[in-house]
Amino acid sequence: MNSAIVESFAQMVREKNVDKDVLAGIIEEIFGVMVKKKYGQEANFDVIANMDKGDIEIFLERTIVDEVEDPETEISIAEVEKKGNEEELEVGDDYVEKLELSSFGRRLINLARQNLNQRIREIEKELVYNEYSEMVGEIIVGDIYQVRRNDILVNHNRHELLLPRSEQIPRERYRKGDTIRAVIKEVKQTPNGPVIIISRSDNLFLRKLFEIEIPEIYDGIIEIKRIAREPSERAKIAVESQDPRIDAVGACVGMKGVRIHAIVRELNNENIDVINYSDDPIVLIQRSLAPAKLKQIELDETEKRCNVLADSDQVSLIVGRNGVNIRLAMKLTGYEIDVIREEKPYEE
Repeated sequence: MNSAIVESFAQMVREKNVDKDVLAGIIEEIFGVMVKKKYGQEANFDVIANMDKGDIEIFLERTIVDEVEDPETEISIAEVEKKGNEEELEVGDDYVEKLELSSFGRRLINLARQNLNQRIREIEKELVYNEYSEMVGEIIVGDIYQVRRNDILVNHNRHELLLPRSEQIPRERYRKGDTIRAVIKEVKQTPNGPVIIISRSDNLFLRKLFEIEIPEIYDGIIEIKRIAREPSERAKIAVESQDPRIDAVGACVGMKGVRIHAIVRELNNENIDVINYSDDPIVLIQRSLAPAKLKQIELDETEKRCNVLADSDQVSLIVGRNGVNIRLAMKLTGYEIDVIREEKPYEE
């Protein structure tokens, strides 16, 4: 019976990836509770779980007395004789008895099994929480196994990850069975276990894609300084090279745009503008509004506002479709941008 119980517990170790020593400690604790229920809270005992041999041994130690006053810690010499006093123990000696699991009855054994299952589930939740907490900010590849109204469930290494609607790329279509890439954004601890939130719309996802596709960024030669993004529409990313021999924008775009196109495809054809970063806010504003040509930039660094003067035919380029270009420029630079239109003189 002992080996069957330990084998069932060992199977949990293999399935749940629980450390054997941790499991042995839990078994000892749970069977210790069983001993206390049967023999009393003051009982002196040892539980030894050998996971390799598949055995659980329980030893109960009591003091031999003439008349028992405390049955939890004492045993009469008469009872010791009945059990076969092979070591010829006397009154005052300690009597160590090996308890058989069958002596606890089926009800206590089943209770121990239920308690162990509960503890295993708690440990598994803790392991999952710790594993994915360390992976926050990393990109994972999983399989979509359920598409729901407000979120998508993704299978990753037999664990459930959640892609909420707010973290999805708008207008992107998801189908059951599709392989999907996303960044682990957050891991929440809840009463029902950890909830692992992944994202495709977060700026961090774009940053990590650049690190994967562009070795110079991964190696630290090129640094991503700022990112502004409206998922499915457009993104602006400011980069700076730590090596004067390397063109940051050129390295990010790649030969014939091969590097940037790989990222664009992953983001459902989201347009990406890569610009050179500058500590000078006027230069950064000018670059972030390209390809529009600006005539003048008036800056208020205290209020973080700026007025941009441009010819009327450049305003549409500055603002962009549905205002996305100027909104991203404001996010990237941190300045509120007002556009002042200057009409060109009429030429006869």
